[in-house]
Amino acid sequence: MDKKGVFAMKVLVVGANGQIGKQLVTLLQASDEFSVRALVRTEEQVKAFDKIEVETVFGNLEETVEQLEVAVKGCDAVVFTAGSGGKTGYDKTLLIDLDGAVKMMEAAKNAGVERFVMVSALQAHHRKNWNEQIKPYYVAKYYADRILVESGLTYTIIRPGGLLNEAGTGKITVGENLGRGTIAREDVANTIFASLKEKNVCNKSFDLVSGETSILEAVRSL
Repeated sequence: MDKKGVFAMKVLVVGANGQIGKQLVTLLQASDEFSVRALVRTEEQVKAFDKIEVETVFGNLEETVEQLEVAVKGCDAVVFTAGSGGKTGYDKTLLIDLDGAVKMMEAAKNAGVERFVMVSALQAHHRKNWNEQIKPYYVAKYYADRILVESGLTYTIIRPGGLLNEAGTGKITVGENLGRGTIAREDVANTIFASLKEKNVCNKSFDLVSGETSILEAVRSL
């Protein structure tokens, strides 16, 4: 139930302190259709989310499935937008982007949560199109996405292009096989938000870059 006593989908945002995650949390918190829980790792993150009255729960993707299950219990959906980041080694890429993602899927299933939205990477589903400079990252995304598809969860996999910190345009292009492109993180967050509302993207995956179509129209076209 939301503050007005109306049923709202409760979403656990994994990676809530990241650049996309923070924007998504704000969107969910402002909506009457959703309530949000942010997965955090530090007291400083708790204090930041407390200021905007967002529920938090402690969790670490290197913990056990059972510990993560506690974090997701009571939610209706999970958005996985976490990542090890470019400053860590590829050991962390395996532990966070692959194993952490899979453990979160297992925790969701164990907790009875059916909906799972994954933020992946452009063309992660096609080995021949991987960026050779960050190939291990694409390996992690490729297998995490495959496991999600086979998990039995109701999935949506969003594969954005190169991420930009500039203001979003609200206009995107979506498709199964897009060429290289970029997109503002703000537009990625808004696309995730739209995907949580639109049932037609259940059990679908798509590439995402900037374009000329409004986010809602593009998502509904899938």
